[in-house]
Parts: sequence; structure tokens; C-alpha cells
Amino acid sequence: MTDTVTAADIARLAGVGRAAVSNWRRRHPDFPQPVGGTATSPLFALTEVEAWLRGQGKLVEVPLEERAWQQVRARADEPMLGAALAEAGGHLLSDTRPSDTRAPRGPRRPRRESDGAAFGAVAELAAERGRVEAFELLLGRYLEAQPRRVGPTPAPIADVMADLLDERVESVLDPSCGTGTLLVHALERRGPGLLLGQEVDEVSARLAGIRLALRTPGARILPGDSLRRDAFRDAAADAVLCDPPFNERHWGYEELTADLRWEYGLPPRMEPELAWVQHALAHLRPGGLAVIVMPPAAAGRRSGRRIRAQLLRRGALRAVVALSPSHHLWLLRRPGGEPPQGGVLMVEGAGHEEIVTAWRDFPRAPDLDVPGVCRAIPVIDLLDEEVDVTPGRHLPAAGAGRTPERFAATRDRLAAVIARLDALTPEVRPAERPPEVPVVPLGELARAGALTVQQAPLRREPGTPAAIGEIPLLTGEDVIEDREPSGRVAEAPGDRQVVTEAGDIVVTAAARRFAARVIDRAGAVLGPHLVLVRVDPDVLDPHYLAGILRSSANVRHSTAVSTGSRTDVRRALVPRLPLDEQRRLGALFRQMAELESTLRGGLALGGELAQLLADGVAEGGLGPA
Repeated sequence: MTDTVTAADIARLAGVGRAAVSNWRRRHPDFPQPVGGTATSPLFALTEVEAWLRGQGKLVEVPLEERAWQQVRARADEPMLGAALAEAGGHLLSDTRPSDTRAPRGPRRPRRESDGAAFGAVAELAAERGRVEAFELLLGRYLEAQPRRVGPTPAPIADVMADLLDERVESVLDPSCGTGTLLVHALERRGPGLLLGQEVDEVSARLAGIRLALRTPGARILPGDSLRRDAFRDAAADAVLCDPPFNERHWGYEELTADLRWEYGLPPRMEPELAWVQHALAHLRPGGLAVIVMPPAAAGRRSGRRIRAQLLRRGALRAVVALSPSHHLWLLRRPGGEPPQGGVLMVEGAGHEEIVTAWRDFPRAPDLDVPGVCRAIPVIDLLDEEVDVTPGRHLPAAGAGRTPERFAATRDRLAAVIARLDALTPEVRPAERPPEVPVVPLGELARAGALTVQQAPLRREPGTPAAIGEIPLLTGEDVIEDREPSGRVAEAPGDRQVVTEAGDIVVTAAARRFAARVIDRAGAVLGPHLVLVRVDPDVLDPHYLAGILRSSANVRHSTAVSTGSRTDVRRALVPRLPLDEQRRLGALFRQMAELESTLRGGLALGGELAQLLADGVAEGGLGPA
């Protein structure tokens, strides 16, 4: 069976971007031909690619981890890739050496072609890095290749959840464990002796089982739907960690109407998150702690207010932590006969250490109040008609009470911006006569290999902003406003997505002109209605090209006559100038872009200053000098 690689794999092997691989395929007739895949996502033979890269001086040796991954992928097509990885994990488990055993640094032994030949490089990787790290590397590649099938809890959230557990826990359950991320973090942070997990996806359950078996003998992972077919019906753990599936409408409402787990009320059909909350509580020993990832909407939906009220009255809901606009944590304790405490800890806008410290301090300080971080809210104040437990509704606005100091600081920042404007204004002079230089359509430059043009998928929509651990998505408004990516996508970039690199030009049509921005930081997914232009820096200066694209004439050239509205950046005309001259003009365009960005920031500061003045006067903290 032939080991194969994608264009993205080739770029990783050679340490270049995807555009470089596309250029090699176009410019070099001897570049290896595809041996499989599709026209949009071809597969190449690894041995042929390796030989070609070496012949071009672009590769000395295929990294061992890359060879191990290709051996796994060669075992199965994409739908069965998880099973192939589980098979490789089985080979690692059959090795009786301790998981942290590592081979000394030095020459690598040759690949095994007999016993376990299919995973010879996997065995070499385990001997060099240890079995645990080897499997984690392969699992990471699998998660990259299968973004829509599996979505592990982002590491920052998993870290917080594990650190919130009680200091001594003997057993931890995750009823929706995926590939075992939360259980791994719990093991590393708290070292429980027993780990229990259930996962509806059988492949993910197998991978979670292998992942944990490589670390400890005290793990039991079973496949199945926890709500419909609870594999641990009689288990009561010290702690439950769970990141359940959100918005799952077919969770078993009809079959489970009379289930004994609904101690706090029947979960509404459209609120499966409240079913997971009660499932977690049902599997805790008295006094045990559950930490559950929840969508922010679950804190205030009218359909769930009766269950929230019962959780509050009986002292089960102990804290709500707003990690981001798309992720909350609910901390719940199973009542154990003791009278419930009188408050619920609300946390918003806090970092990892602040969240953990507030939770540790809360039992000793039931009236805890740390401005800008957290506050204990009496239960009676939450039991109104809405029973809304959203932290933002119960915490004062950040910075309240410090308005005079914030006003002074903002005024100083605005003064500094105004002082910079003169230095940022470009120095230009009228030209004696228009320069006579040839112009060429951008599409012709693309055909000549001087640049590539890529369009974002039309159906890609931005997710909720600023979600922890998710991948940034660049939107049209971000390009127009010259700001950081404001959208998010939950999955990792795939072959059909366009991911930005430093030096790329991102273009969108706005208000009868092109908005064109040169990207400084790589790693964002291109959003809908955006076009990415990636130039060969030995031929074109990106800042020069971005400035030329913004000209009014280019919008006219690029507008299709048939519709009068649809624009095609490939029609834009670009003056052909020597590279040195491009760079001189590019520096001018860059300075102008900085001036424009500074003015936009100054406008925002002016609005902020006006708001602070209104707040300060209303609070009585500001008045005339």
C-alpha cells in the first residue's frame, strides 16, 4: 500500500506555503503526478514527492513524525482513518515497555518491514519520543484531517475545568468524552485512580480508550449514547467533567420523559443542555462536583427557568463562569443533606488563575466580591421571574467606579494619537507628467505565476466571536475596518478552506471601491465574499499591489458589465514597474494605511471619551474644571 500526501502535507515537508506547491506543479513538468484523491484535493505518492524534493534541494529527510502519520493514513481512506489510527494505537499498547521509555538520541534504526511493517515508523516514533507523545502527535494530525467529525474541548477550557476540581478526587466521569481530552487533563492535574468515559461515536471512544490506557490502567471507556443508554447507570463519581453537544434536538426527549435522572424537572425538548446537567448530577456522590461547558443561552432561556430555579433552591448550582461570549461553565454540587449555601458565584472577564482563585475562596467568603472579576449573588436575588444566571446581568460594568481615572487615561491616549498624525501624513509631490508604463490585468499576472488568486467558499459563515480556542475567521468588515479577525470557526482548517499567510493581500468590494489589506499575521480562515491574492515577493511588492487595487479606476475595470455590480479582482490593471520602484511606492501606501488606521483609532477614542464623560457626570465623579 502506497503512502500518500496532500498538497498541504508537501508544503509542511518543505516548510513552505500551499501557494509554493501550486507554483511547483505549474512550473515543473517533472513534479510528481497525482495518484489518487480528487481534482481539488489530489493525493501524491510520498516516495515520489520525497525524491523530487531532494532532487530540488528542498528536503534533506522526511521527518519521522510525518512518515509515521503517512503510514497510518495509507491504511485506510478518510472515513476509516480513525480506525487505522486505533489500529496503530493497538500496536503501541502491545509494547510492554513503560510509556515514557525513550531511545537515546543517535542514528535511527532502519524501518521494520516484517513484523508490524505497516506501522514501522510509528514504532520508531514511539521509541524516540515515548508511546504517549507518539500517539498524541498522530491524534493531533487525525483531528486536523477530520475537523467536522470530532471537536475536542479547546485546551485552555480543559485546563480551567481540571483545575477547578477538588484537590482530592478518586474518580472522574465524562459522559460525552470525545477523544478523552477532559479525562487526560483531569489525570494530569488531579491524578484520580479511576477514570470513566462514554462516547456516542465508536471511533472516538476507541481512540479515547487507547489514549488513556497508554497513561494509566485505571480507565474505562465505553461507546454509546449516555442519555439513552447509560453505560454507568449505577456509578457515582467524585467529579464529572463534561463538554456535551450543544443544540442536539434529537436527544431522546420522547423516550426519557419519565427518567429518574430528571430530579429537578423534565428538560424541555429544545434544552438538551439541561438534560446533561441533571445526568451529571445523578452520577455524583453527595458533595461531588460537576464542571460542565454550557452555551450562554442556557443561562436565560425562558423554557429552562423552572429547572434553573430548582437547581438554585436546592443549592446544586454553585457558580457560573463566563469564559467568552460562546462558552460558559456551570459548577454544580450534588446536595448531600447539609443546608445549601446562600449565594452563587458569578465570574466574568477573568483569566485562568483568577477563576480558580475565586472558586477556592468562595466557600470561605460567601459574600466574595472582587471588582472586575467575580461576585457572590444571593440566591434570593436570582429567583425572580426570569431566573437568569448570566454573570453579566449581575456584575457591575468593568471599570465602574474608576471613571475619572479612565477618562484621564483615554484623553492622554487621544492626545498622543493627534500628535502622531503630522508625522504619519505621507510626503508626496505632483509628478511632472504621467509616467508611461505598461499595465497588465491581475489575471495575466496570475497566469504568469507572479501571484495566485483564491476565493473563500461562499457558504462559510462566521461563528460567534472570540470563542476560546477556536480558529479566527476574517470577515469583510474586518478588512474594511482594518481590524483583527472577529469571526470564529469551530473546526480546524481543511483542504477546501483558505488560510492566510503573512504578506497575503485580502480584498473585498466596499462602497464603490476595493478595500485591500496586507495581512501581518498568518493563521486566519478567509471568510465569505473575500478574495486572497498571494504574490511572489521576488516579482511583486504586496503593499504596492494593495495600494493599486484600491484605485477608483480599478473598481470600474473590475465591474462586470452584465450586472453592473459583480466585481472580479482579476480584471484590475496593474502598472508594471521595477521591483525597487514598487517597494518605494509600497512604503508610501503602507504609511498611508497606518495614517488611516490611526485616524480610525482616534475616532474610536473620541467616542469612548464622550461615553466616559457621560458616565462620569452621571456618577458624580466628573465635573467642569
